[in-house]
Amino acid sequence: MEHQAISSDATTAAADAPILKVNNIEVIYDHVILVLKGVSLTVPKGGIVALLGANGAGKTTTLKAISNLLGAERGDVTKGNITFEGEQVQDLSPNDLVRRGCIQVMEGRHCFGHLTIEENLLTGAYTRRDGASAIKADLEMVYTYFPRLRERRQSQAGYTSGGEQQMCAIGRALMSRPKMILLDEPSMGLAPQLVEEIFEIVKQLNEREGVSFLLAEQNTNVALKYATYGYIVESGRIVLDGDAKALRDNEDVKEFYLGVGGEGRKSFRNVKHYKRRKRWLA
Repeated sequence: MEHQAISSDATTAAADAPILKVNNIEVIYDHVILVLKGVSLTVPKGGIVALLGANGAGKTTTLKAISNLLGAERGDVTKGNITFEGEQVQDLSPNDLVRRGCIQVMEGRHCFGHLTIEENLLTGAYTRRDGASAIKADLEMVYTYFPRLRERRQSQAGYTSGGEQQMCAIGRALMSRPKMILLDEPSMGLAPQLVEEIFEIVKQLNEREGVSFLLAEQNTNVALKYATYGYIVESGRIVLDGDAKALRDNEDVKEFYLGVGGEGRKSFRNVKHYKRRKRWLA
């Protein structure tokens, strides 16, 4: 009985463990340029976590550090560690990480313009070894979530709209059977209505398919609407984190990122960068 209880406790602990844990990482480019400084964050299994900040704050570098894509840009994780499903993965190849179930959707969509939508989607299944019927079933699943892609399945991706290309990029990631998707700036360059549509689909994928998400976003308002937890990064450091609702209600976040100033407060455009960092880190 005691052995059963221990096994049950271990199983419960494993189920409650975060799917992703980034512990105090430092990233340096070209052996000289320090870009990330002690970044730590956690994504729970089945969670949607937002990584928020202005352009150049370090959001994309954080995602590329997790997905092991820094090498192509002469970047290295020089300190700390990254754990996916309880195992350190910072030394794995990007392909190995995809096979384990973690994949990044790059900023700017990056579809293969000369391939059709369906051919793009099928490239996402390249690492799979579970047979044509399983891949066909998942292709149908992608078309269910993105009916517009079904309509454009034979169109060359380069001639489709920005919204359709973003849907294609997310659909291609889904074809790898991911446990977690790192989604970089999904709202960039899209009309507000399309942004809402894509985030609604992200929410459905999270709830119905159990896919965890780490979203890097400048659009703080929409990200905190769909995420359960958020981290704010500035100049390569996490300066604030908390439940999405708490961040939405935080006066500094409202002022600097949501464009809502409190009574007697200055616009964020008139407040020096170092002042808000001092307030956040106090």
